[in-house]
Amino acid sequence: MSSDAAHAFIHRFTNFINSGDPSLAPELVSTDAIFHAPGAAPLSGPDGYLQLLAMLRSAFSDVRWVLEEAVAEGDTIAARFSMSGTNDGSFMGAPPTGKAFQATSMAFYKLSGGKIVEERGLPDMLSILQQIGLAPQTS
Repeated sequence: MSSDAAHAFIHRFTNFINSGDPSLAPELVSTDAIFHAPGAAPLSGPDGYLQLLAMLRSAFSDVRWVLEEAVAEGDTIAARFSMSGTNDGSFMGAPPTGKAFQATSMAFYKLSGGKIVEERGLPDMLSILQQIGLAPQTS
């Protein structure tokens, strides 16, 4: 995949994760894709990714990703996002706090045939948990 094609792909993918449009999932995500996220068992395929998005939206109905930077090499894209939202639903077993967060999230995407076959997502969970009041602030 060319660098231009990779950048076009990650911009389209960012639009997908922000919209949660289920019709885009099969266009962007391979049926045998695997997704790794902190604190969750790996999910697979377009339905698995939609399940991951639904879980996040149930805890943060206004969750949003802004693509800040992307680097592509071969079949891999590394992306840095600004992520924000308000904890208005249960998260990790805790009741909603009503507090907002803004954090960095990194992800590595492996592509094949123009679709994601693997994602390793690395949101700054400590920062998110601290900002929404589920972890103590460090001094």
